Amino acid sequence: MCGIVGYVGPRPVIDVLVSGLARLEYRGYDSAGVALNQGDKLKLIKTAGRITDLEALVSAAGPLEAFSGIGHTRWATHGAPNTVNAHPHVDAFGEVVVVHNGIIENWVDLKKKLVETGHVFQSSTDTEVVAHMIGDLSDLPLVEAVRDVMNHAEGALALAVMRRSDPDVIVGARRGSPLVVGRGDGENFLASDIPAFLEHTREMVIIDDDRVVEVSSTSVRVFDLDGNEIEPEHRKIEWDFEAAEKGGFPTFMLKEIHEQPHAIADTLASRVSGTGRVVLDELEIDNALLRTIDKVFVVACGTSFHAAMMAKYAIERWTRLPVEIDIASEFRYRDPVLDARSLVIGISQSGETIDTLAAVRYAKAQGANLIGVSNVIDSALARESHAVLYTRAGLEIGVAATKTFTTQLVAMQLLGLYLAQVRGTLDPGAIELLVRDLQKLPSQVEKVLSTSAEIEQLSRLWTDTRDFFFLGRSGDFPVAMEGALKLKEIAYVRAEGYAAGEMKHGPIALIEKGVVVVGVATDSHVRSKTLSNMEEMKARGGTIVLVAEDGHDVGGVADHVIRVPAGPDLLCTVTAVIPLQLLAYHIATARGLDVDKPRNLAKTVTVE
Repeated sequence: MCGIVGYVGPRPVIDVLVSGLARLEYRGYDSAGVALNQGDKLKLIKTAGRITDLEALVSAAGPLEAFSGIGHTRWATHGAPNTVNAHPHVDAFGEVVVVHNGIIENWVDLKKKLVETGHVFQSSTDTEVVAHMIGDLSDLPLVEAVRDVMNHAEGALALAVMRRSDPDVIVGARRGSPLVVGRGDGENFLASDIPAFLEHTREMVIIDDDRVVEVSSTSVRVFDLDGNEIEPEHRKIEWDFEAAEKGGFPTFMLKEIHEQPHAIADTLASRVSGTGRVVLDELEIDNALLRTIDKVFVVACGTSFHAAMMAKYAIERWTRLPVEIDIASEFRYRDPVLDARSLVIGISQSGETIDTLAAVRYAKAQGANLIGVSNVIDSALARESHAVLYTRAGLEIGVAATKTFTTQLVAMQLLGLYLAQVRGTLDPGAIELLVRDLQKLPSQVEKVLSTSAEIEQLSRLWTDTRDFFFLGRSGDFPVAMEGALKLKEIAYVRAEGYAAGEMKHGPIALIEKGVVVVGVATDSHVRSKTLSNMEEMKARGGTIVLVAEDGHDVGGVADHVIRVPAGPDLLCTVTAVIPLQLLAYHIATARGLDVDKPRNLAKTVTVE
């Protein structure tokens, strides 16, 4: 849940590190730090707080010459987010320095052994254990010492390590947590994610699990944990650097909300034919195998779980296959019944979510067939799965998911229709009509986005409101859940998502004057029931906000109505969630909050 950056080369090292960390701050922002290898010593600068706090310390330190350096921005797991626990961490002799993303699960046992041999620790982190272990292996080349530690450490981790006596070398290692190398001319970069070095190079190497990489200014060498050298696969980055900038919007989140029409169009591109069929040749799964599937499981976390909820409705309705959905962190612990006729779909925008990875690995061990849905090419989820469906949302910097969620919805709708097409459970004409409606989504979302100013004005009514309920039924239920989550994440107010019919079984006791109830009523076959449920909320004093399709009469139940373009059930989930994103955004900004970096959250959750 942290960001790592490293650099070896002729540029001013400190400038590369600090700018790289600024690009990675979405991965964590509790504390930050850098370590510079100056040859005669290791220079550490670190602090609690954000990159701007680190920049102030760097500026005060004066000229900082170095051969190489590593940096870190932290989302705390072990130890409070203070300066002592901030990375980098050094060994007992000040000769080795380490930054780390992930969790070393057996760190207590490892630390106990070190303490018994006289080691004294300065922090309460698991990472410092690695520095001390490598420090004790000073007789080995650094790459060998890191490999030895990887063979003893358990858990998900990505490391970047320097030793004072090797000023032109950084050694990285990866298991579970992401790590990539940027290749330059007489310089090389190491990072958790591509934006850290994108302004300097488009050439990259993805480091696979259980690999150690030795990076110098002129070479990149990759080894497995047995010490065998592996030929790395070189790739070219296609992203435009401007994708990492705000593009004239005040925040990344608002920019990414407005990028949704383009992201949805990209997700649909080449996946639907002119004859109204779904084309998913990239899945590379034999259609005969898909016809043998007798049960589907969808596993995900957070926002992605809401996409999983919609997937259940779509796949069951269109294919008549039974679908179970699970919060990924709970999936393997309930001992689900899986076999070769089971299809498990894992959804993760980063493809690095550790709970989802653990779930799909469990399913794989049981012989199930796996499809990963991810926004990141060659992510861990993509590599673990038998097939992968990429969402093509492009780089998303804001911590709260927006365009990655709507593209997940579209990807799952495509997959549901593809399964129906392969299995023959929907008439080709019905599939063609739904495909045509999918193709309308980019322009429909554009139309909803044009109401942003209207929603902003509406949001000012509730800047100080503390209690919200979001209600929906059928396909509108996951939309309501996502609306509630967005408001919690960025506005820090109490927002509960419920199936509308469930309110009368207890939660309605909380409805009173001053409570805002947002109802989503776009699913036609339950619309009348949803409106009836909203009447029950209004009778208890709730302020009623209704998301409804153009042209549909909602009676007098609503105090405020937000309209979205009409469309088929389930497909309307895409347009219906847009106003809820905007509502959360405008309430949060009216409260003066940083929507791009909500407190206590990180973009990629790589710890259990």
